[in-house]
Amino acid sequence: IKFIIMKNLFKFFCLFILLLTTLTGCGQKQYQPNIVWLVAEDQSQHFFPFYGDKSVDLTNISFLLENGIIYDDMNSPYPVCAPARSGIITGMYPNSIGTGNMRALSDYRNIRNENEASLEIPYYSSKLAESIKPFTQILRENGYYCTNNSKRDYNFKLRDEAWDDSSNDATWENREEGKPFFSVFNFNVSHESQIWKRDKQQLKVNPNTLTVPPVFPDDSISRHALAVNYSNLVEMDRQIGLIIKKLKDQGLYDNTYIFFYSDHGGPFPRYKRSIHETGSKVPLIVKFPSNVKVKEKRNRDMLNFIDFAPTILSIADIDIPKIYQGKAFLGNQKSKIKRKYLFTASDRFDEHSDRIRAVKSNRFKYIRNYNINKPHALNIGYRTQMALMQHLNKLNDSNMLSPDQKLWFQVPKNPEEFYDLKNDPFELNNLIVDNNYSKQLNDLRNQLDMWMKEINDLGHIPEKELAKLLTEN
Repeated sequence: IKFIIMKNLFKFFCLFILLLTTLTGCGQKQYQPNIVWLVAEDQSQHFFPFYGDKSVDLTNISFLLENGIIYDDMNSPYPVCAPARSGIITGMYPNSIGTGNMRALSDYRNIRNENEASLEIPYYSSKLAESIKPFTQILRENGYYCTNNSKRDYNFKLRDEAWDDSSNDATWENREEGKPFFSVFNFNVSHESQIWKRDKQQLKVNPNTLTVPPVFPDDSISRHALAVNYSNLVEMDRQIGLIIKKLKDQGLYDNTYIFFYSDHGGPFPRYKRSIHETGSKVPLIVKFPSNVKVKEKRNRDMLNFIDFAPTILSIADIDIPKIYQGKAFLGNQKSKIKRKYLFTASDRFDEHSDRIRAVKSNRFKYIRNYNINKPHALNIGYRTQMALMQHLNKLNDSNMLSPDQKLWFQVPKNPEEFYDLKNDPFELNNLIVDNNYSKQLNDLRNQLDMWMKEINDLGHIPEKELAKLLTEN
């Protein structure tokens, strides 16, 4: 009798454990892939071989394409780093949360340069932005170990809960064994500043074999600057290879999503800080885990950095906050609605304000300039350290630039610009007065007006007043 009782109790205990395990498992994520971001600083899309430029081989980045997708139309909401990064971490347009002015809050400079100080605008952090929970915090709350190596320039005070580690030493390797991770690595070697800091280093590409964009004069100075950038990309590719190897050596590569992208265009004049495609359209490759087989090798959907936050949460099978203005383009919550229009904006770059708004469709782009008495070629002190910028200024002063190259320096600039991106990818032929495009032009004008109203665009508020409004309790 005792044996029968014990046998029945054992069966009951086994059933109880099985039921408990099943119920517990229902509340857990069944599959939490690792996610790594490899972020090139200041690079436009068309410098890369997978977009048609064969100037250099980037074998490590290209290796990601074995089970990856090339995205042809990823765009930064702002053509400069801090506002762009604020859109990434919050899933929101910077001009809707008060983070559109470059270095409104600086973790890098405690004192503004002399020109910037003359603006008499205090450093400030938008409480609108602070109120939005960073997507990385949401990942952490759902079991992820999140690291950032190492830029933390989000244009507002990012809460400490955003990262497990944000430092030069941050890596997934410091997590508890078996814990899923999200790790970001930024590559400074491709940054604008490296065009002059690495100017004297041995080139890894022949300047004479390069194609010079039509916005620059085809001369030795332009070619050397381009060669420096391509050489920097080769070095960046080498550094990326080390991370890929580490993932492979640790048996993590096959279960990891890897995103390669740039934070905005650049690193040249008329690239970084430019509302044109050279400043906002960036490369994006996504490498998928081995158990996810890609059905397409290229994707032409119009995407924006504000889509990153919801996409990562969708990949991790975590509910997406309804406040996000971006839409997931991967994962189980992938949006079924494709964009018909893509919006970009500019406000202040260092010591110069220049409010601009733009919208594009699959083919056409409309730009609205609010400060027509300023050229697109703002006299940014930081940029003048570049030999190419000094060269362009001298040529412009001597009236030695071509008509296309002088457009960037034009004063006053046109209140409105309209381009056929299919036939004019560098946006040099303004069609604003061409009646053949009046239907498309009016459509984009209306779309821009509706978008600015929909997101409550704050760009019309003078920054001194905006700073006060954004920091009031």
